[in-house]
Amino acid sequence: MKHDAPDSRFFTLLEFNLSHQTGKPVKITDVTPVYGGDINSSYRLRTTAGDFFVKLNDAQLYPGMFRKEARGLNEIRSTGSIYAPQVILTGETDDVAYLVLEYIPHDAPRDRAFWREFGEKLAAMHRHTHTYYGFDEDNYIGTLIQINTPSASWPDFYIENRLKPQVKMAVNKGLYGPAEVALFERLYDLMPHIVPEELPHLLHGDLWGGNFLASPAHGPVLIDPAVYYGHREVDLAMTLLFGGFEDAFYDAYHAAFPLEEGWRDRIPLYQLYPLLVHANLFGGSYVPSVIRTLRRLLARFGG
Repeated sequence: MKHDAPDSRFFTLLEFNLSHQTGKPVKITDVTPVYGGDINSSYRLRTTAGDFFVKLNDAQLYPGMFRKEARGLNEIRSTGSIYAPQVILTGETDDVAYLVLEYIPHDAPRDRAFWREFGEKLAAMHRHTHTYYGFDEDNYIGTLIQINTPSASWPDFYIENRLKPQVKMAVNKGLYGPAEVALFERLYDLMPHIVPEELPHLLHGDLWGGNFLASPAHGPVLIDPAVYYGHREVDLAMTLLFGGFEDAFYDAYHAAFPLEEGWRDRIPLYQLYPLLVHANLFGGSYVPSVIRTLRRLLARFGG
C-alpha cells in the first residue's frame, strides 16, 4: 500500500534532517513523483545540495522496511563489486517511514557491453561468502517478511526459511490444501539430493528486471535488495522468471564464476519461492503456476 503524498511539513522536516546529515544547509527546490513501484511512493528531490531519491511508506504497516533495505544496500556496497545507491538517511516521522538515497540517472544504453559488465560484476559480488546461510536479521521480500534464520545447511535453510513459511501462508489463505502440501513434502525429501554443495554467497535476493538500473556513471546498479547469504543459483533463477536477461549477461557470469553442471534443471526449484510470494500477494494465475512448477520438479528429479 503506497503512502499518500506528504504535506509541506514533512518536506520541511526532511530539509532539516538532510542538513544535519550532510553537514550543510539543504533546501528542497522541487519534488517530482517517480512512478513504477507497487509498494512505495517515490520522489526525486531537487535540492541546493544536489538531487536525492526518496521512498515513503506507512511506518506502522511495514515496520523497519526501509532500515532493512538500507542494510541490504550497504551490504552490497561493502563488497566493492557492483554499485548500489548510497544511503543518505532513513527514519520515521508521525506515520511516515522514509528512505533517502543518492539519485542515480539511469538512461545508459542496455547494450551488449552493459550486459557483459552486469554479469561480471554480479559474479564478483557472489564471491563474497559467509560462514552460514541466511542473514543476521529478517528482512522483506515485497511486503512479506523474509525469514533469514542462519543455518549450516542450504537445503534446510531453503525449506525452513523460504518454502515452508510461504506454503503455510498459502494454506491459511485457502490457496492450497492437503494434496498440494503433500507434493511439497515430497520435494523437501528430495532437496538434499538435488542441490550441489556450495558456500553461502551474498545474494541480491530479488533480482528481476525492475531491480537494477543502467547508469552512465556506474554501469549496472542494484536496487531494492532482499539480501542474504545463499546459493548463487537463486539470483540466476530470479533473472529468468519473467523472461530473462540478455545472453551476454549469462555468458559473462559463467565465464567469471561458473555454476555447477545442471544448474538450468534446478532453476524451477528456486523460482518456487518468488512464485509462492506472488501467489500469496496477488493470487490469480500464480496459484496454479506454483503447482505446475512443483510437479515439473518432481517429475524431473524422480519424486
